[in-house]
Amino acid sequence: MIPPTAEGAGRPRPLTRACAAAAQTVSLVLAEDAPLPDSDRDVNDLVHLLRGHVAQLGALTAPGSPALLHAQQLCSDCIPEDYVPSRVYLVGLAEATHDLVAHVERGGPEPISAEGGRRWRRPTVNVLRGAVFVLALVCLIFAASVPRT
Repeated sequence: MIPPTAEGAGRPRPLTRACAAAAQTVSLVLAEDAPLPDSDRDVNDLVHLLRGHVAQLGALTAPGSPALLHAQQLCSDCIPEDYVPSRVYLVGLAEATHDLVAHVERGGPEPISAEGGRRWRRPTVNVLRGAVFVLALVCLIFAASVPRT
């Protein structure tokens, strides 16, 4: 079962969803009972899915992690033309994606923020409205307290 979010709404977190989707695609290739793809189109489709998962998971981990670098290296390679090399490439990419999923799930390094410090959450619309209201009220009180000449 996928753990619920902190709000308790029962929706899975984006991290958990991305890892689950990638693990499902990896199992299509690496499961013991999974057959090898018959056509080149099937191989291309699976490679494109795995490359998409690597891109999603890459945004959830630090840029220099070895698992991410290995997966990105395989993603940048071209798909071989022949039958056996294309299937070997597919299996290698699936294994690299599996390693990246494991790295992200065990809480590998988080993405580094631009400031290098703690990341602040974006304020909600109601917080911004309240701040504008308080600022307007302070300006009104200040304007009312200035002596008239």
